[in-house]
Amino acid sequence: MSEPAPVQTEPVCPRHPDRVAYVRCQRCGRPTCPECQRPAAVGIQCVDCVREGQKSMRTPRTQFGAKVTSDGRPVVTISIIVICAAVWLLQRASSQVTLEVAFYPVLGASQPWRFLTSAFAHSPGQPMHILFNMYALWVCGQYLEPMLGRLRFAVLYLVSAFGGSVGYLLLSSPPAQPLTQESFNNSSWATSMVGASGAVFGLFGALLVLNRHLGRSSGPILGVLAINAVLGFVFPGIAWQAHLGGLLTGTALAAVMTVTAPQSRRRLQLPALAAVLLLVAVAAIAKYALVDNSMLGSVMTLASVVGLGSS
Repeated sequence: MSEPAPVQTEPVCPRHPDRVAYVRCQRCGRPTCPECQRPAAVGIQCVDCVREGQKSMRTPRTQFGAKVTSDGRPVVTISIIVICAAVWLLQRASSQVTLEVAFYPVLGASQPWRFLTSAFAHSPGQPMHILFNMYALWVCGQYLEPMLGRLRFAVLYLVSAFGGSVGYLLLSSPPAQPLTQESFNNSSWATSMVGASGAVFGLFGALLVLNRHLGRSSGPILGVLAINAVLGFVFPGIAWQAHLGGLLTGTALAAVMTVTAPQSRRRLQLPALAAVLLLVAVAAIAKYALVDNSMLGSVMTLASVVGLGSS
């Protein structure tokens, strides 16, 4: 007695069982309908195999460890510009805002947040102050942030801003003896400092170091640095001390990033950057330690008399 021949079933797509599929995935061999087909180097692959392959692919990174993404917007740079603009508008609305966020060497020990907040404020009566700094930040940020990544760029900006304030502190002198309100008012110890210039100069320094490491030209930046260095000594009211402090700090941070750029050393990058921050902080602490405690107390008393640090 003969048996009936088996029924030949047509191949169907696993993701769409109602569709006949004669084309098979080159990777898993399953039938794949036109909707689930994706072009491959040879033939086609199904959607599931393409997705699985993407998981195993290593994310491309820059030489300094930043992820290479299709969205190259400098988010950190834009955020800093927005914050600075908002703070400047608040300064224009109330002079008290400037007093609360500006850096005064006399107040740094008791109100250390001023080392950073001053970098987000600018002279309320001089629009060119904030415009120039924000333009320089935008130009440098568009270049450096995609290269370093958002976290490294944020660290570079904030630590350079801190270094700028520390530079201003280190090159300031306590009021002359005998201590009077007049000698206090005329000393750099009671002179405020605001502006992102220290942080921007840190970006300048970092750009020079990173470009040298990559073998790229930095001619235009050298010209900008030279012009600003001259302006800092020619025009009064420019905190060249903060420029110098930010420049040295940014240069040191960039040097650390280049030394720890290879994959084998990248785990050392964060501790090394933290070491630079610690070194700058120790310099500030040492400066205050050199001031006689009794004199520092008298200076703080005078500061409260003239309205500094009243909050």
